[in-house]
Amino acid sequence: MGDFLVVGECVADIVRADGREDVPHPGGSPANVAYGLARLGRGTVLLTQLGGDPAGALIGAHLRSAGVELLGDLGADAVTPTAVVTLDGQGQASYAFDVRWTLRTAGPLPGGIRHVHLGSIGAVTEPGAATVREVVARLRTTATVSYDPNVRPALLGSHGEAVARVEACVALSDLVKASDEDLAWLCPGEPPREVAERWLTLGPAAVVVTFGGAGSTAYTAAGELHGAPVRAEVADTVGAGDSFMAAALDALAGLDLLGAAARPRLAALDQASLAAVLHRAATAAALTVSRPGANPPDLAELRAALRRAGRQPCPAPAESSENSSHW
Repeated sequence: MGDFLVVGECVADIVRADGREDVPHPGGSPANVAYGLARLGRGTVLLTQLGGDPAGALIGAHLRSAGVELLGDLGADAVTPTAVVTLDGQGQASYAFDVRWTLRTAGPLPGGIRHVHLGSIGAVTEPGAATVREVVARLRTTATVSYDPNVRPALLGSHGEAVARVEACVALSDLVKASDEDLAWLCPGEPPREVAERWLTLGPAAVVVTFGGAGSTAYTAAGELHGAPVRAEVADTVGAGDSFMAAALDALAGLDLLGAAARPRLAALDQASLAAVLHRAATAAALTVSRPGANPPDLAELRAALRRAGRQPCPAPAESSENSSHW
């Protein structure tokens, strides 16, 4: 059993790009976050839906190889979601989904969970989203909660209803991470700063907005802090945001800022510690985009990258050395 419970979908990503065969890869934002946490040495449980088909077997083996424990709807009665991922000439990914999210009652949950992470399709798509809300209701008195909307417009239906569902998840969370593209779809025409500041009034201690190659910005009650980008040669961007999320949670755990008892300390997080969290997360994302697929670093790789930059790898990450493009 682990300190982290991640709740959400696994997806078999079928990657299409010029010169490549169609090859299925393990994916799904929550699954990627769980895998990233386990690769960083964190005990992690994933509550998910995974069929007894070849795609389900592939994803299950992938997650277990990092030490992720699987719970939920597993086997012949479940359906493994799929997505066709098309990469353009710059490695940017677009998605076409075949997803049915029907996660049933969570049943007994492991003890000792200090943090729950929600994400993407599973947090807002019924009927499975009702199970996600049930889990958060059961654990929020003892665990902190994070959320990444990771917006997939084709699966969200009515815009107004989608925004309401996303903001309901924001209100349940202590930490929210969203990309600038997420915010542009959810709140068109509204500057990211205004969205983040409005979301802070719903309850989170921090809202972090990522801007791809331009870095990230964290918004808290004390103000905002920009996280400088870390340079990398980009193979593709698949899984970059999920790697950022996993490394940010890993950093907060290292600072003993997760768990319900830590909420006051998380809300009072100082600027130096927040900068360290953003740098560690950006370094992990840079390692991920430097190679194909959602392949986040393990702890040794992340520490080595931070050492090469000339700073202490734990708890505070460092400025990256320069290569070519930013993440």
